[in-house]
Amino acid sequence: MTAAIDVRNLTKRYETVTALAGISMEVQPGEIMGFLGPNGAGKTTTLRILTGLIAPTEGSVAIDGLDVTHHSLEVRRRLGYLPEHVAPYPELRVQEYLMYRARIKGVPSRARAQRVAEVLERCALMDVPRRLIGQLSKGYRQRVALADCLVGRPKLLILDEPTVGLDPHQIRQTRELIT
Repeated sequence: MTAAIDVRNLTKRYETVTALAGISMEVQPGEIMGFLGPNGAGKTTTLRILTGLIAPTEGSVAIDGLDVTHHSLEVRRRLGYLPEHVAPYPELRVQEYLMYRARIKGVPSRARAQRVAEVLERCALMDVPRRLIGQLSKGYRQRVALADCLVGRPKLLILDEPTVGLDPHQIRQTRELIT
C-alpha cells in the first residue's frame, strides 16, 4: 500500500536559518497525524512543503506516491489544504463561494449543487448559506474554509491549526468532522 504521505530527509534552509533538518515520516491512508511543537519549530513550513507551496532544500516528499516537487499540480488536485490564516472572500455569500470553489476544483457542473449542499450540512453551515462571509464569526469562517477543503473530495486533508480561535464547542465539532 502506498503511503498517503512519505517524507525522507526533509530539510529547508533560509539563508542563515535552518527551519527543518532531516525530517522523515510516513502517514498511511486513513491515519490522522498532528504536529506538536513550539512556535518556530517548522510545523507550518513542513505543511507548506507537503502542499507544494514551497520547495525543500533537500530531501523528498511524496503525496499518494507522487513527488511533490515534480508533480505539484497533480498533488494539489488530491489535497484539501486549510492554511493557518484563512481568508475566504468576505464579499461573497457562503453558498456562492463554495460553488465557485467547487468549479475551480473540477466538480462537474451537474454535481456542484449537491456537493455544496453536502459540505454545508457536514460543516454545520446550513443556517448561513446566504450570509456574506465577511459578516460571519471566526468560527463560521473557519467552517467555510473547511467546507472549501472538502468540496472537491480530496484524498488527503492538510490542516494548519484548524481549531485556533474557536470556542470549546466548535473545537469539538471540528475534531469530530476531521475524524
